[in-house]
Parts: sequence; C-alpha cells; structure tokens
Amino acid sequence: MEEHDVLSGAFAMPRLSPSYPIGPYRFVSREYLTIAYRSDPDTLRRLLPEPLELRLPEVRFQFIRMPDSTGFGEYAMAAQIIPATLPNGEAGGYVHAVYVNSHTANTGGRELWGFPQKLARPSLTVERDTLCGALDFGPVPVARGSMGFKHRAVPEAEAMAELAAPGVLLKIIPHVDGRPRICELVRYQMGELRFKGCWTAPAALQLMPHALAPVAELPVLEVLRATHLIADCTLQLGEVIHDYLSEGVA
Repeated sequence: MEEHDVLSGAFAMPRLSPSYPIGPYRFVSREYLTIAYRSDPDTLRRLLPEPLELRLPEVRFQFIRMPDSTGFGEYAMAAQIIPATLPNGEAGGYVHAVYVNSHTANTGGRELWGFPQKLARPSLTVERDTLCGALDFGPVPVARGSMGFKHRAVPEAEAMAELAAPGVLLKIIPHVDGRPRICELVRYQMGELRFKGCWTAPAALQLMPHALAPVAELPVLEVLRATHLIADCTLQLGEVIHDYLSEGVA
C-alpha cells in the first residue's frame, strides 16, 4: 500500500475495515427520558472544566433509545449533562458522562467528537403505565429513572429548544508515549430536527455509587422536572472551541 493510499482512506480505525462509516449520522425516532435534578453546586463547579461556567446548579440525566441510527444501528445510551455557559456566552450543556451498549457507537463517539463514553448496559422501556430508564455497569445497578407515561403534552417549541442547544465535550486522545496529544473542548449540535412528540409527568431518579461509573458523584438533591421526547435528528460534526495544548494555555 503506497503512502497516498494510506491517507486516502484514513478516516477511522482500523484502516481496512473502519468501526463506523463516514457521516452525517441520522437518528430516526430517537427517544429520550430526561430527568433534571438539583445537585451540589460546589461539586458541579469542581467537575466543570474551564473556561466553561456553571449556568445552573442542576444536572440532566438522560436515558436514550436509538432504534435507527446511521452506521450505528440500534442501541441505547445513558448520559449526565451539566448546564454550562460556553466561552462565547452561549447556553449549552457539558456532557460529563456517557454509557452505551454498542461497541460501534462507543468507538465512533469517542474518536470523532470526544464523547466520554464507556460500555455498559443502559435501557429505556415502557412497563405498563411507566417509562423506565436503567443503567447497569456489569451486574451492578448504577441508575434507575421512572416517569409516568405520556401524562401531559409539552409544546413543540419548548421541547425542541433543549435538543437544539449546543453540547460541549472534553476530547482527550493520548500520544504513543502516554502524554495527551489532543486535549480540547469540542462544541457539537443536533440539526435537521423533526418533532414527533413530547410529554411530562411525575418522575423519580436514583443513582447508586460505583467505582468505575461514578454517576452518584453528582447527588440527586431534588427532582425538578422530566420529559419524554421522541424526535428525528442529525448529529453534526463538531468544532474545537478551546485547545488546552495550544501555545499560551497554562
């Protein structure tokens, strides 16, 4: 294989059989259970990387089911997001932790955008009159969320505002000698949104301590609100908004 052949197809690992295809990445009927809760502001500030600033002393815990996604197939996700203000003043969400049950999604999310993902067992199901989110890490339960099923409709504009807001990731890729080769904040956004329905109802959330899935480090002090959203969307490629390794960054 000549050098130009190596570079011509070098967009993902492994070179001859990449773990995921070239985007864009379209999600059809992506389904969210999002539970917003009040948490400890000092802990939030300790975990939020500068130059991001804490916008609210809250956390959004999401259980997500993706039945139809480009290249990644069908999988599920659980995520913890901290409301933050970006360096340009935008309101967005810092993605603190993500757990997925798909190797392909895990690889693509980490390599392309820098999603802080680990393999685990998240799920989102309907049990009679209740929408149930679960996250297990190995045999150990880590998170349990529940919400009444479709009690009250949420207006489209209100429901989609949160989905359309930018997200921020701390992308870290090591050099071959173990030093960081990439260490940067990445901004990403969902596009081509298509609303299919959103509802709210009483909700509950329980987080359990785990050594390698420390979601309980952001304690649930009070559940504030919950939504069940179904929408089509496209995960757009990201942009670097802060480079910790660039000249002049301490």
